[in-house]
Amino acid sequence: MHRRTAPRLARILACAAVPVMLVATGCSSDDDSGSKKESGKPTQSAQPNATPTMKAAAYAKLPEVCKTVTEKTVDKLVPKAEKKEGKALPATDTNDSASCIWSGLDDEDVKDMQFRTMTVSLKRFVSDPTLGTGEKRAADFVAKQTTAASTADGAKDAKTDKASGIGDEANVVTADSKKGDNDFKNATVVARTKNVVITVKYSGAGYEGAKSPSADDIKKGAQEAAKEVVTSVGDANKK
Repeated sequence: MHRRTAPRLARILACAAVPVMLVATGCSSDDDSGSKKESGKPTQSAQPNATPTMKAAAYAKLPEVCKTVTEKTVDKLVPKAEKKEGKALPATDTNDSASCIWSGLDDEDVKDMQFRTMTVSLKRFVSDPTLGTGEKRAADFVAKQTTAASTADGAKDAKTDKASGIGDEANVVTADSKKGDNDFKNATVVARTKNVVITVKYSGAGYEGAKSPSADDIKKGAQEAAKEVVTSVGDANKK
């Protein structure tokens, strides 16, 4: 009886073991193939997200802001300027933004004392995948600067027009303002050349009862200076 039971028990144990071995073999096979698949070629979900690429903006640098207009232009627009070379305003990085101011009082004729001031500001935008191209960002800034110019310094009777022949696009804002007893005529040109925004503000007033300059003369002066600045920005980026 014992001899008959032993072989039968062995056969039962052997049969019972077969499914276990098959499962183990199957698991082993799956693990190996999966491991090889992962090591050979990453799945799509395992790949890192590709960093968006964008064409670099056209202009990589700004010129020296106080040299963007010639001394001849300064003499014409700001007679008796305190500093013909202009005064650069503080800036964190002059390759991203910069401003320069000229001001002067022409008092040779005590009956016709004329004050003039001009400020040139530059702002450069780089392309950013999350914010847009340098050109688009600059265009958006033109709109903001134009709106700001129409209300700056207590501007009254502000009027905005398109200006032709100045960079890729330009607006000119004319307005009146009063400082103390003096009536000022103001013109601000906001222009874009590629990815750089140029803002030229030109103001004038007659002191001690003298007649204020005409709005047209101030407007023309601002546009004349803006054209020079556009040229200076382009020249600074020539290779």
